[in-house]
Amino acid sequence: MEEASKTIHRRDKNIGVLFGALAFIMWGSLPVYWKLLGQIPAVEILAHRITWSFVFVSLLLVVKGDYQALGLVLKNKKQLKLIFIAALLITLNWFTYIWAVNSNFVLQASLGYYINPLVVSLLSMIVFKERFNREKTLALILATLGVLLLTVQYGQIPWVSLILAFTFAFYGLVKKVLVVDSVTGMALETLVMTPIALFYLGYLQGIGAGSFFTLPLSTVLLLMFSGVATATPLLWFAKCTKLVQFSTIGFMQYIAPTISFFLGVFLFKEDFSMIHLVSFCFIWTALIVYTYGMTGVERARRRKARKAV
Repeated sequence: MEEASKTIHRRDKNIGVLFGALAFIMWGSLPVYWKLLGQIPAVEILAHRITWSFVFVSLLLVVKGDYQALGLVLKNKKQLKLIFIAALLITLNWFTYIWAVNSNFVLQASLGYYINPLVVSLLSMIVFKERFNREKTLALILATLGVLLLTVQYGQIPWVSLILAFTFAFYGLVKKVLVVDSVTGMALETLVMTPIALFYLGYLQGIGAGSFFTLPLSTVLLLMFSGVATATPLLWFAKCTKLVQFSTIGFMQYIAPTISFFLGVFLFKEDFSMIHLVSFCFIWTALIVYTYGMTGVERARRRKARKAV
């Protein structure tokens, strides 16, 4: 009986790892998707992404038939305010990412998601008063040095990286306080922004600047499926978090920016100088130190739990 239970646990963990890997691979590959829509302005792509994401997740809610969480949030003013804030943050994040990809800043975008875990740790220390151990402190110093080097290289702060890192970190912070599942949360967040997106798309069509009815069918379908491309990895990731240990997810979260990094260098041929290499080495070293510290905390927690039993 115990052996069967272990087998089921191992199988569930493997399934969780598979879902996590698929989610991060899809996220990392999204620059290719947005590049295929490169002839369309970033704001227009964003408006379609919001609209079609809302359509897709709304259909999922209908299929699930679980409206209880939706009703609870709609009755709670505090939760509604948080949904509104989350919607603004993720909209800014999406726009920045789409703009970055189609303006040849894929490397800066990948850097943003590399440093995101460190920003999350910093916010956790400030907001939740979590302790900053030696590994986290060293990781933050190394990452800061990497960003400063890039600032020297560009002649300005790598604002694309910082906007992506901080908006997604604050978004995660808000989601931590929200009491809804990922599908319901995304449905509400896109619901907040969809009227604005539809108004903007209608305005573009009204002045004859809209792309939707003038594009080839293949491009129109890409716009429509942007909702699927947005929601699918999120759902896979939600499944992964229920089956896989936090430390494993900690390792896996670097898959996406690594794929984006290689796409930027080798597929999109973005400029990658020695300064870039040194900067990214600082970031990568920071992530190794950070992950080592996180796994150490996880191991200590498990040892303590075993002793308690």
